[in-house]
Amino acid sequence: MRIPGPAGFSSTRFLFTSGRVCRALLLALLVLAPGHAFADEVKVWAAGAYSFSDELGGFHITGASGIGTKDDPLVITEELNSSTPVTLTIRTTKPIQAYGPAGEFANGIMYMRIDVLNNSGQAWIEFQFELQEILNRPSVFGDGLSFDQRNKTPDNIWSSNFADFDRDFEPYDRLLFRNGKVDPLKTARFEFLMTDYTPRWTFYLVQDPRIPTG
Repeated sequence: MRIPGPAGFSSTRFLFTSGRVCRALLLALLVLAPGHAFADEVKVWAAGAYSFSDELGGFHITGASGIGTKDDPLVITEELNSSTPVTLTIRTTKPIQAYGPAGEFANGIMYMRIDVLNNSGQAWIEFQFELQEILNRPSVFGDGLSFDQRNKTPDNIWSSNFADFDRDFEPYDRLLFRNGKVDPLKTARFEFLMTDYTPRWTFYLVQDPRIPTG
């Protein structure tokens, strides 16, 4: 069963005895707060049978569309503001049914296109994606989540800026794009297939831009 997101603050849980006074004070503070206090509010984007969130920080989603088929992939546009790993949170928003119609069910077959704007100020010479069913824990073979692991000769992995790719499945599910470059303020496009034969309500896609080390 899906675990709901964090609950809001209860209006009755204040340190003072008068709840009404505290609520009035809180409202006054919100009115007086500068507008930029809410500029970084997380926005959840819905597409197909999924939602996409930048809630873990370090980047911003600027758009989402598609249903996840080969002809109509899930398209996520992003802006990365640093050259450190960031994590995209993905949740199902419709019932889970393996191999069900795309868009109507979270069916475990997700053709993806990710367009990433490099706003880090540094050139990227590689870009890696990693799938995780549990945050900060490697995805193993038995969880069913991978970059189309069953297909030994994939023809759906491509990037506008990198000529080659490598896939690693044990002990991680990783997809590394290499032999290319993304200059600052340029956008790179990545296309690949994610499969999840035991679909979960929530999973994660770690994105790791690489910079020269020498």
